[in-house]
Amino acid sequence: MRRQNRDSKFIIYQVLYIFVITVLALKGADLNLNKVISKDQAVSKSVRDSLMVVIDSLYTQKRKIEKKANPNAEVENEALQQKLSALNKQLAEIKQPEKEVPPPVVQKPAPVVHEQTLLQSPISETQTFFQNTWNIAKNTGNVPASLYDPNNLKKPLTVIPPNQQVKFDLTNENQVVLKFGSQQQILNVIPMHPPEIKIERATTKMDASTIYVQDLQRITDFNVTIKYERPDQLKVTYTGPISVSGPYKNSNGDLVHNVTLKLAANNQRFQDWLDKYGNLRDANGRYKADFFFTAVDERSKVHVVLGNTFYFTDFK
Repeated sequence: MRRQNRDSKFIIYQVLYIFVITVLALKGADLNLNKVISKDQAVSKSVRDSLMVVIDSLYTQKRKIEKKANPNAEVENEALQQKLSALNKQLAEIKQPEKEVPPPVVQKPAPVVHEQTLLQSPISETQTFFQNTWNIAKNTGNVPASLYDPNNLKKPLTVIPPNQQVKFDLTNENQVVLKFGSQQQILNVIPMHPPEIKIERATTKMDASTIYVQDLQRITDFNVTIKYERPDQLKVTYTGPISVSGPYKNSNGDLVHNVTLKLAANNQRFQDWLDKYGNLRDANGRYKADFFFTAVDERSKVHVVLGNTFYFTDFK
């Protein structure tokens, strides 16, 4: 009976040995105290007792229980270890933080520089533009040039072909815009100076102590010169007892008028004049008669008035 118990224990130990070998084959030598299987999946005590009964029965019947280990267990275990090592390596690589790869440096193409040839202004700086009059613009360049009112850049005031000049009008613009090629330039427009009237005595007869009206009415007594940028725009009028010849232009283009006294055709008319204006005398007791010239710019309405005086003592 004792021998039978010893044999039973031996069989149990052999079964446990086979179990341990199997676990080693599956898990390797790295054993720990963790449970091989969960408690729910473990074999209950009653099942174990039943298994022991079966084993005892088999032993009684002198059945041999083969205790053979899997001959390929070591090879399979090594293969599993290699696979596990490879998987662990891949897992470690996956867990490592990804290195930020800087975006590729894209080299921007160098900007294309279009060389632009700067043209010289086709309007000379010596050209002057005046307000409220006609002007002449001369294009000394090789491209057309256009002049614009700064308040209206859609319609040009004039277009000047290359190497030509054009006459055009301006009103009260202070500036004009010059466009030529792809360039533009601001040109100033200036107001004209008012007309200048100059009256010069043309005889010495009025320097004498006795001055006769009849003598003054036979000669040119004064020259009246009117200087202006645009004399053709002037309207010249005069008042007083005078007769005027002209105008004619001198070498400077100024307007010149010749003035002669026209007071009385005879002595009786002179007496009639004395009855009205005999009180008009200077400090020396000479009679005097005034005359005036007025020059008006018909476009800008600028006007100038200037006068002078005849002196005389008797009709003849």
